[in-house]
Amino acid sequence: MTPASSAKHDRRPPYQHAADELRREIKAGRYKPGDQLPPYRELQERFGVANMTARSALNVLRDEGLIYTIQGRGSFVADYEGSGIDYTPPAWYLANDSKAADAESSEGAAEKIGADSGAAAGSTLTAMLTALRDELRALSAEHQALRREVEELKKAQQSQS
Repeated sequence: MTPASSAKHDRRPPYQHAADELRREIKAGRYKPGDQLPPYRELQERFGVANMTARSALNVLRDEGLIYTIQGRGSFVADYEGSGIDYTPPAWYLANDSKAADAESSEGAAEKIGADSGAAAGSTLTAMLTALRDELRALSAEHQALRREVEELKKAQQSQS
């Protein structure tokens, strides 16, 4: 099934559909940690999308921590289960994917995203977004500190030379 066939009732961009399908395959175990994903050209043909659309789909998965890319080699499935990364699919994915929502609901995902009612979903979503914002700020601060440390190490190395 290509994402285009389900796009009639779902107005999300094609790259989201391609990312959804690849995410399902990774979660189902078709691609195991360390496995290489198909190259962009194969993804273009499979999903009937442009090169940049295929790249955008992989960027989504990379941003979620499901895959990593090595320049000139390709994209590979990350070991998100053994790496300490607590992967939880995005709320919009769970809301749009009944199979994933059914599978995750046994783990309490419905309560996490507030699927009980519209008001609860809004407040829970707001809480999740606030928590994500705070986490991004903390990661950004840590990133900046690491960049400063790298610059200091470079300067120290240059002064020793």
